[in-house]
Amino acid sequence: MNSPAEDSASTPRNRSTLPIVFSVIIIDLIGFGIVIPILPAYTKDLGASAGILGLLLATHAALQFLFSPVWGRLSDRFGRRPIMLFTIAGTGLALLMLGLAESIAGLFVARLLSGLFSANISVATAYVADVTAESERTRWMAMVGASFGIGFILGPAMGGLLHPYGPGVPAFAAAGLAAANFLWAAFSLTEPKRHEARTAKRAGLRVALGDPVVARLCATNLIFTIGVAQLESTFFYWMSDQFGYGVREVAYILVAMAVVMASIQGGATRPLVKHLGEKRMLVGGLLLMALAFPAIPAAHSVGLLMIPLAFSAVGRAIAQPPMTSMVSMRGDASARGELMGVFQSSAALARIFGPLVAGVLYDTWAPSPFLLAGILFAVGALLSRGLAGPGADRQPAP
Repeated sequence: MNSPAEDSASTPRNRSTLPIVFSVIIIDLIGFGIVIPILPAYTKDLGASAGILGLLLATHAALQFLFSPVWGRLSDRFGRRPIMLFTIAGTGLALLMLGLAESIAGLFVARLLSGLFSANISVATAYVADVTAESERTRWMAMVGASFGIGFILGPAMGGLLHPYGPGVPAFAAAGLAAANFLWAAFSLTEPKRHEARTAKRAGLRVALGDPVVARLCATNLIFTIGVAQLESTFFYWMSDQFGYGVREVAYILVAMAVVMASIQGGATRPLVKHLGEKRMLVGGLLLMALAFPAIPAAHSVGLLMIPLAFSAVGRAIAQPPMTSMVSMRGDASARGELMGVFQSSAALARIFGPLVAGVLYDTWAPSPFLLAGILFAVGALLSRGLAGPGADRQPAP
């Protein structure tokens, strides 16, 4: 656990480099989001089945699950900066190969590399934790969430706008952004002072397995992400089957939800933390989603549907940052990268199984994925209520 003196001393250090870290996350999410409109078209043009598409999506998530702790551990040992530079370059290579792919095998190679290198989110969140005080941690982790939102807005938009110019053009454009990001980071990103004197201590996995707070947060993150995947995986089918919407109309709704999330995480998190505290924010966000998701299939017009979708976006925006923040406050700073990697792996694991569960449930009874999500979020809220200990039970300021 960090001492107050260490925490205070770290507050001003390297904060000017945080925009670079956020840009890394944005580019990673652009790379993730850009495939949403183009990967189905890619696989269809190559004569592949929907099952192959599912395997492509699962491959990306599986590599993230395996390598999030690895990159985090390597950054604990060798430093955040070199690992981030290496993975940024790798992300650019993966996007370039996606644009060049002319076969299913080429797509699999590109998605393997994409999952491998985009697992650097654990390093980015550890970097943010290194250079921010615990008292401000949730605020800055909300900026991480806002970066996710921005990337998820830009990715599908780039995919949809650039695809008419050629199937590989969106990926080439994203690869160009990754190259520019690498150059910016190479010249401007500095190593956090807390990691200038590095140790090889491997406590991240031990803390994740032995700390009941971290274990609960990882379980909550797993449940949370499986619930979110129920919407992400079936929303297009629902809107097409119920309202006759196409790709463009569905993209507009998803972008609007991402804008709501990014706006809240970019501006409203600090006052919410001040008045509620991290644990209440997390529980409240999960309960809001538990109520909103089951209401989605009950809406019989698009206008009414916007109400539960808006509440679900708000709940997601306020539930995510406290989880990441509370995990970052556990354990020793020298093993923070591995710890954050274990936490991120819980979400990656959910993204392997969540879409598969959603597809089976939707084919069985279309409303069932949304109902399952509501149950999962309620279970996550119950788990979160039991959180206790430093970081988890921090009370809001009077």
